[in-house]
Parts: sequence; structure tokens; C-alpha cells
Amino acid sequence: MILLSEASTKDIKTIQEIVNISWPHTYGKILSESQITFMLDLLYSDEMLHRNLNNGHHFLLANEGDAFVGFASYEHQYQNKNQTRLHKLYVLPQAQKKGVGQLLIETIENKAKANNDLSLSLNVNRFNLSYLFYQKKGFQIVGEEDLAIGNGYFMEDYKMEKLL
Repeated sequence: MILLSEASTKDIKTIQEIVNISWPHTYGKILSESQITFMLDLLYSDEMLHRNLNNGHHFLLANEGDAFVGFASYEHQYQNKNQTRLHKLYVLPQAQKKGVGQLLIETIENKAKANNDLSLSLNVNRFNLSYLFYQKKGFQIVGEEDLAIGNGYFMEDYKMEKLL
């Protein structure tokens, strides 16, 4: 059985452990090793995760048995709109296709509805096939975005939304 719990700053190491396993699996054929390292340092440093957790980002940890197998982060009222933003969703390779991602999205969707938000939004790398997963969950591609993140690297994303 998969259980979800709210994460706090005491769970930063767990979040980092999940991304250090899931990112090379997810992005290893899409991004260079140096870009993966750069982005992990940028997005998942202790400082950045503390900042996220203390500035409106909510993190959910997924637990199966005695192991953490994934997490998601989201933010209500994203950019002062009636929208919840799904910032991150990662599931360990061995836990994929077991409903973990679906449970995380459904839980965030219910929280968004309870918060009176009208839609969910996210960005996903255009070369990451998980955009197909999001489409199956009702998200639509509404645009593309190339974001410069430093060191000459870009995040080449689809912008996706789901009306609630």
C-alpha cells in the first residue's frame, strides 16, 4: 500500500536521495551528465529545498512499506492565479507503474480543488516521455518554453495545464 505524508525540512535528505536515483534514470538519455549534475546542485541543494519548503511549496512523500519511493511538490495560487503548480514529481524506477505518480497527482488535484484553484499547471522536458503520462491524466500541452538556467544550459519544456 502506498501512503502519502507531508514533507518538512527534516525530509530534505530523503528528497535528495530520491532525485539522485530518479534523475539519472529519467534524464540520462536526454541531458548530459554535467547538465544533470548542474541542475541537481541548482534545484535540490539543501538551501534551495529549505527555501522552497519555507516559501509556499508543499512536498508530499510517497511511502511503500518501509521505503520512500517518490515525491511531488506543488504550490497553490501560483503567480497569484487560481492555479496550483505541480513543480516536481519523481518516482523511483522500481516503483514506477504501481500507481505512485497517479496517487500523487490525484492528491494534489484534490488539494487544488479544496483551495478553489481552477487548474493545475506544470512544465515537463519535451524529450521526457512522462509528458504522455500527464496527457493520460488530463493535462494538455498549452505551449513550449526554453528557460536559460545558467552555464549555457536550458530547460526545454512543454507547458501543460489541466482544468479542474
